[in-house]
Amino acid sequence: QSVERRISTNDKELDRVLGGGLVEGSLILIGGEPGIGKSTLMLQLALNLDGKKLLYVSGEESEQQIKMRAERITEKPSSNCYILTETSTQNIFKQIEILEPEIVVIDSIQTLHSSHIDSTPGSVSQVRECTAELLRFAKETGTPVFLIGHITKDGAIAGPKILEHMVDTVLQFEGDRHHVYRILRSIKN
Repeated sequence: QSVERRISTNDKELDRVLGGGLVEGSLILIGGEPGIGKSTLMLQLALNLDGKKLLYVSGEESEQQIKMRAERITEKPSSNCYILTETSTQNIFKQIEILEPEIVVIDSIQTLHSSHIDSTPGSVSQVRECTAELLRFAKETGTPVFLIGHITKDGAIAGPKILEHMVDTVLQFEGDRHHVYRILRSIKN
């Protein structure tokens, strides 16, 4: 029986929730209500990963907005964190080919679109296709990929239910955004 190698996130609690760290080639969906702190949590991960090259892709915020948040949450950011503001999966993969990151964060899966599908970003077919493209990339290269997903009013992750079946791990970020503490719960791992 082989034991897979885990990559530490440099956050003991996040590693614990992930079952001991990141598995190479894994696709991790992190869901939560808007404003709960999913983007902040992933940016903290990105800025605190010493020695690992990470690409943070944002389809929702400008580089300036991300920079302002980064300055708020850390004093000494990692020099290995690269920011890309892009929604086209084809353009994202071009940048990945140039940069060769060891970890990728997508903020958020609902903002991406693939030219292989003729529908709007956030539609069921787009979310499914973009997730499938990122899944192929993760498995072929061994690169862990985080997908941020929004939660609808009824508490489900927005987009097709199949999204949760396509990924290796589903993390739910819960709590009251007006309080200090949040709960990161593993629903599937």
